[in-house]
Amino acid sequence: MDIPSPPPANAGGSSDLRTYLLVLWRRRWLVGVTFLVVFAAVAFQSLRQPKVYESSTSLIIDTAQPQFLDGQVKEVLDTGAGAYWSSREYGETQQKVILSRAVAQRVVEKLGLGHDPAFLGTGKPPSTPAAREAQYGAVDAASLLQNRTSVAPVRDSRIIKITVTDAAPERAALLANELAAAYVEENLALRLRTTETATRWLEDRKAELEEKNKASETAVYEFQKSQDMLTASAQDRASMVSLRLNTYNTALTDVRTKVAGLKAHVDALRKIRSEVGKSEENGVWASALGGADGELLQQLRMRYLTDKAECAALSARYLSDHPKLAACNDKAAATRNSLLTALDSSVNGAAAELYEGQLKERNLAGLLDEAKAEAYLVNGKQIELEQLRREAENDRRLYDLVLKRLKDIELSGLLRTSNARVLDAARPDMAPVQPRVARSLFYALALGLAAALGLAFLREQFDTSVSTQADVEHRIGIPFLGFLPRIPVAGDEHLIDRDLYVLHHPRSGLAEACRALRTNLLFMSPDEPFRTMVVTSSAPREGKTTTVISLGIAMAQSGSRLLLIDSDMRRPRLNKAFGVSGEVGLSSVVVGDATLADAIKSTEVPGLFILPCGPVPPNPAEMFHTKAFAGVLETARAQFDRILLDSPPVNAVSDAVVLSTLVDGVTLVLKGGVTNRAYAQRAVRALRDVKARIFGATLNDIDSGDPRYGDYYYAYRQYGQAYGLADSKDGHVG
Repeated sequence: MDIPSPPPANAGGSSDLRTYLLVLWRRRWLVGVTFLVVFAAVAFQSLRQPKVYESSTSLIIDTAQPQFLDGQVKEVLDTGAGAYWSSREYGETQQKVILSRAVAQRVVEKLGLGHDPAFLGTGKPPSTPAAREAQYGAVDAASLLQNRTSVAPVRDSRIIKITVTDAAPERAALLANELAAAYVEENLALRLRTTETATRWLEDRKAELEEKNKASETAVYEFQKSQDMLTASAQDRASMVSLRLNTYNTALTDVRTKVAGLKAHVDALRKIRSEVGKSEENGVWASALGGADGELLQQLRMRYLTDKAECAALSARYLSDHPKLAACNDKAAATRNSLLTALDSSVNGAAAELYEGQLKERNLAGLLDEAKAEAYLVNGKQIELEQLRREAENDRRLYDLVLKRLKDIELSGLLRTSNARVLDAARPDMAPVQPRVARSLFYALALGLAAALGLAFLREQFDTSVSTQADVEHRIGIPFLGFLPRIPVAGDEHLIDRDLYVLHHPRSGLAEACRALRTNLLFMSPDEPFRTMVVTSSAPREGKTTTVISLGIAMAQSGSRLLLIDSDMRRPRLNKAFGVSGEVGLSSVVVGDATLADAIKSTEVPGLFILPCGPVPPNPAEMFHTKAFAGVLETARAQFDRILLDSPPVNAVSDAVVLSTLVDGVTLVLKGGVTNRAYAQRAVRALRDVKARIFGATLNDIDSGDPRYGDYYYAYRQYGQAYGLADSKDGHVG
């Protein structure tokens, strides 16, 4: 009857939470001790701390200084008013001022904290003055007060909260109130210092501006005096010059208009005079003249025409030398001469009138130029005078402004007001803020739990031992054959009882596990089951000999004829386990001192035989390389169904590696929770290097109380209850 294979460690799809809980259960002692130690240490440290009390004062920072004077001008350096309050930098600046050494030093000096041993924490003062001063001087009282003070603004308000901690509640309240008062005094002192500095500066500027104002007013007077502008103002002189310019300009325009007409008249007369000899008969030129001259010339022309007509009539009647004709011609010539004379007189008269007009035009132009020059000069002087007056007016205005500012600052300096005032004074609070026992214990609980859990998982993370089936299959890389529980017998004096525990307790959990291991080995290759197998380990004291014996008993009890060969010639132990002689054994058969039949010993288990080690040779590994050993192994194979070889650890000596090349396969025994993974991996590499067949590994000496293996023992227990195999002594099978 076959034992069913145990379910895998994660059967049923258990969550990661269960994995974590298993880790905590496995490390429960570490978790418990770590938690208690950390909790006790933190709690003890918190409870032994001295009591600390806290007290707070509230300050309001107004947006402006109180104004008791009408139109009071604020300080040159504004200490906390107006637009600057809305800025974050101003609020932080005021907090820094409250926490400054200057404010703290005011409180220290006022309360004498520099010589207060209770505040300084120096204990009882020495008896001698020198020693006391040395003790007090070693502690900076102002820095100590700064360290005990905190400042925080109240959100969405102009309130600042000053908090002080101290060992005495009354002193904490006193220090908070004194710090608020010291801050107000420091603000006042800063304003007074600023006022004094501004006053000195303004007094210096006042003297300079007074001298400059006198000089500028004198410059105006001297300029008016030098330019004869004392009797008449610059505006009056400018008005007179402007009137003359208008008069000259009007007259000049009239003259120029008249001159233009005269010039046209003269030109017309001169043109008529040049052409008069050609067209005396034409009266157009005479009528074009107009006026008295035109009438006279018209009359002379008519007379001349009349005379010429008479002469023409006489020339028709008389000869050219006739006296009447000659007299008529003379008369006509005289009339013509009169006409020409009158015409020349008109031309000369018009030319004379034109010349007179041109002279008048030149004179008026000169007068106009002189008036313009005088106007330019007057305007320039007026501009220069206005500039001097503006400079004098500016100097006067600056002087008046500085003088008024100086008076205002002197008056505001006399007012002892500040933009900061106390809202709520501090009062002693008898409830200490440190240590807060409940919170400290809660922190101790949380810290202890965190440290315990962290250490447990850290220990689990750095655990390099082979503990689970997953370690064997995934980290070692070989098949997992099964678990062998820890034998409930302690002490080397019971070593024989431990080796034969399966024989004496056939219904125990170990016996069931060995039968399951036997089944797994046989079913690894059901068509060609193994005949010879080496059982070894990665390091000494991992339980391989006990495993070989227990597995051999289980196989023999199933009806197989089994031989156990003690090939561990470094520490042979099979003969001791079964209580037989080991004087003749494997080494005796290999060297020919005995036959195989003489060396094999029977045991109390039916079908189970052992071949002891025999005398220990000097070099066991060399013996395993001999043909004689191979012959012994082949002879034994023909006589027995199964042969199990107990071999030394792989990493200790090379015997197991040599033997692995002569058998059907190798089984590794790993001690659960003890065997190092690196050692196990090294052993597997050594076997694979010689192409040995590795059946798998068995985890030995596991703790039945470990929750990681609970599923396996549950399967064994269910099997034992179903088939009546429960051990009456143990009460369970695994």
